[in-house]
Amino acid sequence: MIDKLSEDMKKLVLLGIGAAALTAEKSKELIDELVKKGELSIEQGKVLNEELKHRVRETIADAKETTARQRMEKLQEQVKQLSKEELEALKDLIAQQENTTTDEE
Repeated sequence: MIDKLSEDMKKLVLLGIGAAALTAEKSKELIDELVKKGELSIEQGKVLNEELKHRVRETIADAKETTARQRMEKLQEQVKQLSKEELEALKDLIAQQENTTTDEE
């Protein structure tokens, strides 16, 4: 159940990043076209491109933060629904993971 949630969240993040990248690419093409037609100066085009890149980075960061928060909320809800035995198994798994991580450092 947790693996399915992780995969779904990963897909959601990738979808958001892909949409932002596609939007940025199309916007850059539009800016380049306006510069070509002389409706924007090269300097204005550069400024708009930089602003666009900045906004895309912000959008991606916001999407990652939102996704991480949603993922944590869903995980907490799932943990609340575990039986006593499942909760003990999860604790054991976490302890094993902590030991593995500590050994690697």
